[in-house]
Amino acid sequence: QVQLVESGGGLIQAGGSLRLSCTASGLNFSAYAMGWFRQTPGKEQEFVAAIMSGVVWTDYADSMRGRFTISRDNARNTVYLQMNRLKPEDTAVYYCAAGKADWPLRNVKYEYWGQGTQVTVSS
Repeated sequence: QVQLVESGGGLIQAGGSLRLSCTASGLNFSAYAMGWFRQTPGKEQEFVAAIMSGVVWTDYADSMRGRFTISRDNARNTVYLQMNRLKPEDTAVYYCAAGKADWPLRNVKYEYWGQGTQVTVSS
């Protein structure tokens, strides 16, 4: 059974930083591309960032590029999202997802999803 478990969310002041983690089990982690998405009530799910199975290639939504960094540790079956210079509009539930590697990264079909972790940025 595949499980993705996010952690690291919380309440933070604008301008601060948080690092989210997502640990996977039940799958060959190194063979999967990993992505982060976010969602706020009443809005569609939004792509945040993705990283290819081989660690090197990454992709970001334009509004997060330069502030957020996605990384992964295949030995720990964990993907991270470092979020800097957080803004109130970054407030959302953040989800990690796993999908079979594809290129470009935006073509990845995500098969497995975590339960999400809440990030709240106060002004």
